[in-house]
Amino acid sequence: MNEPLAERVRPKSLEDYVSQNHLVGEKGTLTQQIKKGILPSLILWGPPGTGKTTLANIIANTSGRPFYSLSAISSGVKDIRDVIDKAKQSGGLFTTKNPILFIDEIHRFSKSQQDSLLGAVEKGWVTLIGATTENPSFEVIPALLSRCQIYILNPFGKQDLEALLQRAMEQDEYLKKKDIVLKETEALLKLSGGDGRKLLNIFELVISSESGDKITITNDLVLSKVQKNTVLYDKTGEQHYDIISAFIKSIRGSDPNGAVYWLARMIEGGEDVKFIARRMLIAASEDIGNANPTALVMANTTFQAVTTIGYPEARILLSQCAIYLATSPKSNASYMAINKAQQLVKETGDLSVPIGLRNAPTKLMKDLGYGKEYKYAHDYQNNFVEEEFLPDSIKGTSFYKPGNNQRENALKEFLKNRWKSKYEF
Repeated sequence: MNEPLAERVRPKSLEDYVSQNHLVGEKGTLTQQIKKGILPSLILWGPPGTGKTTLANIIANTSGRPFYSLSAISSGVKDIRDVIDKAKQSGGLFTTKNPILFIDEIHRFSKSQQDSLLGAVEKGWVTLIGATTENPSFEVIPALLSRCQIYILNPFGKQDLEALLQRAMEQDEYLKKKDIVLKETEALLKLSGGDGRKLLNIFELVISSESGDKITITNDLVLSKVQKNTVLYDKTGEQHYDIISAFIKSIRGSDPNGAVYWLARMIEGGEDVKFIARRMLIAASEDIGNANPTALVMANTTFQAVTTIGYPEARILLSQCAIYLATSPKSNASYMAINKAQQLVKETGDLSVPIGLRNAPTKLMKDLGYGKEYKYAHDYQNNFVEEEFLPDSIKGTSFYKPGNNQRENALKEFLKNRWKSKYEF
């Protein structure tokens, strides 16, 4: 029993795979592709322990393809080239038997390492499957991203995690010898942080530390057996989300002291510098917006700078930006405007573009009146003429309501002076 429980009960087929029904359920987007063995290169994006590696292995097993695996933590360009050379010899170009190259934590690959994959993916020497816990839009180079489909794995819910425990008790030879009663699971689920791998390994630790074959799992038993050292910051667990939440709420609440404290907690815990800077970039628009547009410029400059500098000096830039954002005037007007507009789009569907606003590149379109009634703003005094730009059925709808701050009060007056019949605040 040298293998950890999570490895011993790793699913080998879609039937045993827990959760992610939107991908591999009966009507999942990947199900038929996996069964047919005809797959594009793809990137699996989701939290730790949600089955990304398992799914990659199932895809390979089901399709009968050669399978090569690399970890971005320990592999370099030479390792990639060696695998690609082997893949070229073991598979045909663009066939259902193309070898699969699985790269765990692909977001850790540098640009040059990702570049080295392009030719093999484009020419069909391999089908790439990358796994990442980070947003691939930020961590994967555009050229490689454009050649891959992105599939999102959802965090495990309570039912998913309990299903993993039940499945382990039913399938693992060691656990089947025990009389295990799951009386309480809250402590197990909380300690796992939603990570299926961690859940099973904690479960095994509790079971193996008990003498006798009859074991009743309770919260007290789990907490007494698991020597849980309270860490300063857990990048893959619950604190990851709690602390970044406290950080952003401190900025939103205009408290620079709170912002710097939670920032320090993340830095000392080894949080990815780009993750912190990216969240400040979002906050600059969501919580500050047009009350101080320079905040977005500041946050974007910080993101670019810390990516180049890295720790330890990046902490100074992060602190400067966090304090600037926390002490800026606040407005969520832009955030609320797009929320309201998107909701209306969902409710009203694809409304027709008013004929005066349509493009008229051909004579036929001009003859049909496309663009005919359009009033060119620059032909009028102050480069403005009151004209309706929304579809007929939602004319007069107002999405943007300026916040109550110095700059947006000026915007409010501008809109009221221009749109006397539309903008009444």
